[in-house]
Amino acid sequence: MKTRRNLSGVYFRSKNQESGKYENVVFEDLDEEEQNKILNTKEGEWIKSLVKILANTLNDIGNQFDLMTGEDGQKYDDL
Repeated sequence: MKTRRNLSGVYFRSKNQESGKYENVVFEDLDEEEQNKILNTKEGEWIKSLVKILANTLNDIGNQFDLMTGEDGQKYDDL
């Protein structure tokens, strides 16, 4: 099971397999099967919106912890 981190703030109701109760779980903390069920019911604009929220979350984490891939100063075109 994934560690629940609640980073993006994009919550869904999900049934806990152990307790049988429904819980609020953010998209990135759902298992892949649950994510696919959600994505398969949504239209393109909704998915684009989700991607933007998740991209902003990644940027915020990178900024907060000063994370980057590649060598310092390397541009995306150089990767």
